[in-house]
Amino acid sequence: MSNRTVFVMAAVVAAALVRAAAAAPPASFQEDVLPVFVGRCVSCHAAPNGEGYLASGLDLTSYAGVMAGTKYGPMVVPGDPDSSNLMRLLDWRTSAALRMPHNKKQLPYCDRNAIRAWIRQGAKDN
Repeated sequence: MSNRTVFVMAAVVAAALVRAAAAAPPASFQEDVLPVFVGRCVSCHAAPNGEGYLASGLDLTSYAGVMAGTKYGPMVVPGDPDSSNLMRLLDWRTSAALRMPHNKKQLPYCDRNAIRAWIRQGAKDN
């Protein structure tokens, strides 16, 4: 196979990947993120009496609660999942005592990736 053929094939694959990424639907707080929180997090992180809420002040039952953060600071940096404390906790990039969820299995990659995509796309209230 010639260098030109390899180059053309690589360009076609790259163009297809760009189109696929552009065609991906935007991440939705209501449809993609909130269901994860409801299913895995709000048993502790719900105001006014959830154990996680009482300890940190983080209420994961609504967009406003997520964006309000904790009594220690913000949890989400819109556009930057790697700097968002929420992703540090969910990806277990913290000490074992802080990892979320406590004493349970780590959230599946697909759930964490949905939250990560929502943050990367600006953490919109949609």
